[in-house]
Amino acid sequence: MTSSDAANNLNLVSDLVAKAQAQGADAADAVLVSGTSLSVSVRMGILENLERSEGQDIGLRVFVGKRQAIASSSDTGTKALADMVERAVAMARAVPEDTYAGLADPDQIGTGDIDLESYDATEVSEETLTNWAKTAEDAARAVEGITNTEGAGGGWGQHDVAIAASNGFAKTRSDSSVSVSASVIAGEGTGMERDYDYATAVFVSDLEDPAAIGRSAGERTMKRLNPRKAETGQVPVIYDPRVSNSLVRHLTGAINGSGIARGTSFLKEAMGDQIFPKNIQIIDDPLRLRGHRSKAFDGEGIATQRRALIEDGVLQTWILDLRTARQLGLQTTGNAARGTASPPSPSATNVYLEAGTVSPEDLIADIKSGFYVTELIGMGVNGVTGDYSRGASGFWIENGQITTPVSEMTIAGNLKNMFAHLTPANNLKFRHGTDAPTVRIEGMTVAGL
Repeated sequence: MTSSDAANNLNLVSDLVAKAQAQGADAADAVLVSGTSLSVSVRMGILENLERSEGQDIGLRVFVGKRQAIASSSDTGTKALADMVERAVAMARAVPEDTYAGLADPDQIGTGDIDLESYDATEVSEETLTNWAKTAEDAARAVEGITNTEGAGGGWGQHDVAIAASNGFAKTRSDSSVSVSASVIAGEGTGMERDYDYATAVFVSDLEDPAAIGRSAGERTMKRLNPRKAETGQVPVIYDPRVSNSLVRHLTGAINGSGIARGTSFLKEAMGDQIFPKNIQIIDDPLRLRGHRSKAFDGEGIATQRRALIEDGVLQTWILDLRTARQLGLQTTGNAARGTASPPSPSATNVYLEAGTVSPEDLIADIKSGFYVTELIGMGVNGVTGDYSRGASGFWIENGQITTPVSEMTIAGNLKNMFAHLTPANNLKFRHGTDAPTVRIEGMTVAGL
């Protein structure tokens, strides 16, 4: 986004806030989201799909006393915005009061500017994306034993956000992303297996080699051929990095302020408790350079900061926006996320489980019989009780070695117990918005035969 575009967007939302106040709103904020994205998919080397999307949406939130209302539109014409202001103010006068609703106080809003390298101005062409996808698919199909392909894809996008509020906050930010993926098939008939790999990055220069992604997809697929089922029992379970980040997401879901304020989380009474082993650190870092969810300010204009969610195994904080913080009698953690048509809500940013001190091989070495999970199926997690049950596939571990592929398995436990018996390996890589190394969890129930 050019500086003139940013200024125009900021002027637009600032003007919308001023018009809302002129029509009787006690306070207001507005957000404009605009963006461009391009994606391609290929199969058997032939371009199958090309999509380009350009658009913008604008949202206005107004307050009349403790009553709030939101109106949004994709039309930024003068009449459409005037109608939106009138509609939002009228709605706010009619809805019930919300004791906890409201903007940040002026002394709470962020004023500094930080370059988090979240935006790459490079525009990726259809030709480049197609070449990435073809390269990835060709590399996957070149792996001996691959018999078919589900295709490969490439994507690029840039998005801009402008937020202004009657408390004095007015800022813009931009982000970008690129991606490449491949999915292929091995085997024949009922013995077919599929697998995939993909990569994403903020900067084009940081994207993993498409050929390496394709080879990985092909090799992963070949390893899955001729799976068996394992016997039911309690064994150590190893989560591959591709799925271990799901455990971190279960934690962030359980400590989200919305669930805590409603009393619907299994961790609602756990603040300050030792819920992981003492060596465990889990960090939320919105200020990481080139992070997928990096941002200097949140959806309510609060300056963001790196903070430990878990320190030495102890739960340190909830994930809060202004509203949930007020409900709980606390201060916001600067984790508000929002769209144009809904109020802010708490959301984590770049979250990761810090690496441990042992290698993945050492994590497995003493396991006589266990399960190495590479794929999870379904969402059988109860956020109120912490009960956990998911379909899974991967490989059986025998005498410290990863051996035969297994499929159609179920792994079950309770997240409190799982968190308490978690050991991370030393192979953390930042590839997504939520990251974790290889993880070992003791004594889970595995059901197969």
